[in-house]
Amino acid sequence: MVPAELHDFFLASGGVAGALIGLLFVAISVSAERLSRQGHAAQLHRVRASAALTAFINALVVSLFALIPGQKIGLTSTIVSVLGLGFVTAALLSLRGAEHVQWSTTRDLLFLLGLLAVFVVQFITGLQIIAQPFHAGNVNTIAVLVVICFLIGIARAWQLIGGPSIGLTREVTALVTEHHHEAEAGDGKPQPPSS
Repeated sequence: MVPAELHDFFLASGGVAGALIGLLFVAISVSAERLSRQGHAAQLHRVRASAALTAFINALVVSLFALIPGQKIGLTSTIVSVLGLGFVTAALLSLRGAEHVQWSTTRDLLFLLGLLAVFVVQFITGLQIIAQPFHAGNVNTIAVLVVICFLIGIARAWQLIGGPSIGLTREVTALVTEHHHEAEAGDGKPQPPSS
């Protein structure tokens, strides 16, 4: 049973999920040429698009069924998580043929493992809701997982459209590399005498 205080959350998250799915379709149609190519890079784009869509659909379906009166959120969460686990398994298998692992591939794998963790927790929590339908804490966990699905989906969609990636690791690496190049350039110059 969905607590009354979560009704507005699921109502809002259903609307957000629907809007994000619509925007994702636009992003996919703009990237259609890239997605239809052959090769590892195109496969990564397809996995990113599918991961975003899977995360958003999970959030949408769980939110909409949570709004229907009765005890439907447990069964829905369990079924949708099984479908999500199937997607993650297929996506990981599709990336197995990567000839070279780059940072972007590693990041994609980490996002897929994050999505895998979400679906495992959702599956277990869904079963707990079925067993104890009036335990509000489990429904709160599902609500948190919906938010996490939004975050994962948005990150995948951002990467799909080629949005700029500015991260602490990247910026620190650039700073260290720049400092290293300046130090190497300074080695050819005469050094002032030390006192």
